[in-house]
Amino acid sequence: MLKVGIILGSTRPGRNGEAVAHWARDLAVKRGDAEYELVDLKDYGLGNLDEPEHPATGNYRHEHTKRWSAKISSLDAFVIVTPEYNNSYPGALKNALDFLYTEWSNKAAGFVGYGVDGAPRAISHLRHVLGLLSVATVSNQVGLSIHTDFADGFKPAAVHEDRLNLVLDQVLAWGSALRPLRG
Repeated sequence: MLKVGIILGSTRPGRNGEAVAHWARDLAVKRGDAEYELVDLKDYGLGNLDEPEHPATGNYRHEHTKRWSAKISSLDAFVIVTPEYNNSYPGALKNALDFLYTEWSNKAAGFVGYGVDGAPRAISHLRHVLGLLSVATVSNQVGLSIHTDFADGFKPAAVHEDRLNLVLDQVLAWGSALRPLRG
């Protein structure tokens, strides 16, 4: 069974992403087709990239990097939950990606974005960076609007559940297909 991390890409106090990530994880778990786990960047205390060697070496000195490396290494695929800040994704998420290199390789990722118009630019930027890390990104994505899906607390439109299931279907297909490349 594949292990899929639902990565919460914001560490901001009062973030909407926590509700979104729990929603995504809870819907995914109901499927029963993989192991789904919430991975909150806030729990890793990564701070700014502080490893003296290039991440491709895998020679990590700091305990927070070793914990982050072990977590990402243990996963086969990801669903990244990201807000859109100033037409891109949060710096904390970029930093978390940059801390590692080989741990990301030959895995699949899907996206749940949220913001004024569903975070399309943030997701586009993530696709580019993840491609450089040898992560296969799936074509479907979920885009949640602050104006409609968060109007009175987090209450996503029903269509988003269908979209999330499409994302998960693709993430599992690609994660399985890439598994032989991971050894």
